[in-house]
Amino acid sequence: MSHEKRFKGIPMSKSMRGLCKEEDYEFLGMSGKMTKEPTEGAEALEDYRRHDKEERIRWRQEREQKEKERLQEIEESKKEKEQQWRTHVENLTSSQEKTLQDRLARLRRFREFQRKVLVEESGMEGVSATVTANQLLTRM
Repeated sequence: MSHEKRFKGIPMSKSMRGLCKEEDYEFLGMSGKMTKEPTEGAEALEDYRRHDKEERIRWRQEREQKEKERLQEIEESKKEKEQQWRTHVENLTSSQEKTLQDRLARLRRFREFQRKVLVEESGMEGVSATVTANQLLTRM
């Protein structure tokens, strides 16, 4: 029953207190004995704390390194997508220019054909026939 008085200050719910027994608190009594023997316990505790701190520092550094790598991968991905977009736009533009050049060439050949047909049908020869054919084609 002395354990109830001794550990009354430990924050715990009522239901939890009901479940706990004296054996559950034995480890607390042992920790009190460890404080009386400072040489062994203190060194072990100090080693544990130092090791724990080193572990936390190492984990934090690993997290930071992973975050840097992730951000670098995202940046590289953005650059790659941007480059792909530029290539796509360049290809699209060049194909449109080629299409327009082909259309212009076909249109010029057709106009030459029309001019030739008009000159032949009019029966006139020379520069005057060409001027007349150009005027007719311009009206169309």
